[in-house]
Amino acid sequence: MIILPIIILHNARYVVTCDSHDTVLENASLVIQGSIIIDLGPAQEVKQRYPKARVIDLTDQLIMPGLVNLHTHLPMTLLRGVAENVDLQGFLELVWAEEARIMDAEGTYIGARLGALESLLAGTTTALDMYLHPAENHRGAVEVGLRHVTGPVFFSFPGPDNLTWNERMELAREWPQTLSEIGGPYVPLTLMPHAPLTVSPENLGEIAALARDQEAIITVHAAENIAENEDTVKAHGERPIQLLNATGILDLKPVLAHGVHLNESERHLIAAKGGCVAHCPGSNMKLASGAADIVQYRKDGITVGLGSDGTSSSNDLDLFAVMRIAANLARLVRNDPAAISALEIVRAATIEGARALGMSERIGSLEVGKEADIISINLREPHLIPIRDPFTTIVYSAGRADVRHVFVAGEQVIDDRRPTKVDPQEIMTSALNHVGHVS
Repeated sequence: MIILPIIILHNARYVVTCDSHDTVLENASLVIQGSIIIDLGPAQEVKQRYPKARVIDLTDQLIMPGLVNLHTHLPMTLLRGVAENVDLQGFLELVWAEEARIMDAEGTYIGARLGALESLLAGTTTALDMYLHPAENHRGAVEVGLRHVTGPVFFSFPGPDNLTWNERMELAREWPQTLSEIGGPYVPLTLMPHAPLTVSPENLGEIAALARDQEAIITVHAAENIAENEDTVKAHGERPIQLLNATGILDLKPVLAHGVHLNESERHLIAAKGGCVAHCPGSNMKLASGAADIVQYRKDGITVGLGSDGTSSSNDLDLFAVMRIAANLARLVRNDPAAISALEIVRAATIEGARALGMSERIGSLEVGKEADIISINLREPHLIPIRDPFTTIVYSAGRADVRHVFVAGEQVIDDRRPTKVDPQEIMTSALNHVGHVS
């Protein structure tokens, strides 16, 4: 019988659980065995129960669930800064041209490693990552230690990766085996149609049928800006949400990336079908796409998580910044300084993101029996003193540089800001060399 090692995260000043009661413990410890949280409670009592455990002293630190990035394009770290001062349509024109030039399978792998490293150092432990060359993308991200949710991307035209429709479908049919061979922390099977504008209704129907057969989840861009809605009507006769409903995609509770411009009937339809919105306020503001009214979405019954989008539109993968932007933008949209609480924003970045992925029984909160996706934040910094409410501190004061330790499925992948699985200098050098080689 193999006895798995036990780790105690000891004497944290705060343990923000994000459980159903939003429990916050003070001067508490959490115990990990293998990949699972096995105990949680007052620091000294917990420590006495495990005298032979490895102890990590978290005095003056806060621990919380790892952040869930519900929409991103990690390999686009290599495209940081290539599309500035443009709207969504101008962005796509510039980025797709650069992708065709630089983002081959090797570039995708290199960019995924860089994006995963940036994410983990910023406290993100799970990312829903839509990008080309899914095998190379997934392999790069899991090597660094990220819980990486990805899958085949679909266009009805060749796209930047120059694949036919039949080649895309064959890649998708093989994806369960490919995912199993690469390994990494558990993630659901995922299929990723780019958008109703770029995937025909007929092809959307094929994706929906395959997703049902594979029991896969779906994520898709939808209603990101007004021009996209208008262009979709011109191309296919209906708005994006109507197309997703007519083709069976909406029945599969998809994660809708952006969802900025949704009318009342669309919101009610999404809620009734169990769909979710990945709110990306930083990207939406930068591209002047609009401001999603997430307070109304939540009132309508839509699950809302948070996303960074890719670094070619948002320039970084910092969910702490996204939390702050999301909170302030919601207040501005509603003209109400009490429109949304810091607690609700933290839940959007953790348990609600996990729920959107169908993973809330595994991750998203710190509870006994769940997998140990955990981050710690160093509170002994001038900008974090004093603390009157830990949720307010997380959203409005803390930043990615305050993240000290990161665990994914019980494995410590960041130890006092040092990656444990990879050499960060090698990753950064590889990225610079690849970009320089193709420039």
